[in-house]
This record gives sequence, C-alpha cells and structure tokens, in this order.
Amino acid sequence: MTDNRKPILRAINIKKEYRLGEVTVQALRGVNFDIYDKELIVILGPSGSGKSTTLNILGGIETATEGEIWYGREKLDWNDKKNLTLYRRKHIGFVFQFYNLLPGLTALENIELAGEMGNAPIDARELIKEVGLEKRSGHYPNRLSGGEQQRIAIARALCKNPDLLLCDEPTGALDSKTGVQVLRLIHDFCRRYEKPVVIITHNVDIAKIADRVFHFKDGTLESVDVNPNPMDPGDIEW
Repeated sequence: MTDNRKPILRAINIKKEYRLGEVTVQALRGVNFDIYDKELIVILGPSGSGKSTTLNILGGIETATEGEIWYGREKLDWNDKKNLTLYRRKHIGFVFQFYNLLPGLTALENIELAGEMGNAPIDARELIKEVGLEKRSGHYPNRLSGGEQQRIAIARALCKNPDLLLCDEPTGALDSKTGVQVLRLIHDFCRRYEKPVVIITHNVDIAKIADRVFHFKDGTLESVDVNPNPMDPGDIEW
C-alpha cells in the first residue's frame, strides 16, 4: 500500500526472542508496518502468531530483541525504562480482555485516575455517561458485571485521551450484544477524536470495521488487507 501520509508510529524489522531453558522461541521474525492517524487496525492470527507480543512492544510494555519503534521523531530506547514508562503514560491507552480495574476504587474513580495522567484528558463524568453507566458510577468493580467492567475499562483508557489506543481481545470475554457495545465505544473514539486504534482479536467478523487488517502467522506479518468501506459495529453479525 502506498500512503503519502506521515505515520504516527513506525515498526521496523521488529524481532522478539524468548529463552525457555536451552530453547529459543522466536515470537517475532522481522515485522514492519506503519500506523497512521485516524485509522482503525485489526490484527488477526492464531494463538502464538505474535499478535500480543507486537501490541506489547508497540505500547512499551515489552522490549524488542532487534529492530526499532519510532513514535513520531522519537526512537524508543529499549534500555531506558524511565522513558518507556513516560511513553506509555503520555501517549498510550490500553484495553485488555481482563479488565484490571482497581478494586478499591469506584467505577468513576477508576476512570478519573487515568485522566490524571493525560495532557488533555476527556471528562470522566462525560465518559461514564457515554458508556451508559452513570448510575453505576459509585459502585466498586465487584458489583459490576463483566460487560460493565469492560465498559469502565474502556472509559478509563479513553479518559487520558491517548495518542494511540491498543486493545487486546477487548470482546473476548463478552457476549455478542455487549461486545458490539464495546466495539462501538472503541470505534467512536477513533472516528471522533481522529486517533489511531489497534485491536487484536480472534473474531474475523470484527475485522469488517477496520480500515486495515494485519494477518499474522508464525511471528510474521503475512499480509495486509485494506478495507475501503469499513462496516459500522452495529452491522456486524456474530
């Protein structure tokens, strides 16, 4: 694909190896791609194909064995843990399959805490209203259903208004109705705030909402599909 836009992030020849005793596992074998503003990317691939490793490296959670990640004009330094932490804090939002809400904070407080780390945070009360849980704002996570917890987790990720939103199986533990609600929130953030979003999933139907689909296999980016007419999340049939 030829694109004259300037990428917000570049991954160049990313390799990742893990040592398991005397065995070396190659999780990524030289992956290259660009991510642009305003686009929604879905990453598909079987378990062990390198999807989550790629997402974690993009987010500064893991370091690459070889290769480079460029965020704008800044190259991530795998040896500078402080700067990697600042990169995550200032620029990246994460949504995980399992919600990781702080149990001692209410739903609203979980969202507000993330907003304190953002340079231009989105109002937490507006977000909790947007995810349809305004009446549950004073409840602790153990009083919320799985779908409600995931919606709060997404509102928390969005509250700091991240430059890049990374989602690892955000609908994996949800029923289809709640899954569509969650996809709607992620999709609308991408479109309304014109921020890039990357979603990992095993559900091939979710790829229909993407601008581009990355297909991973055996630690490689095997192919990239461009979708000229992404579907609305509400039109997906699970």
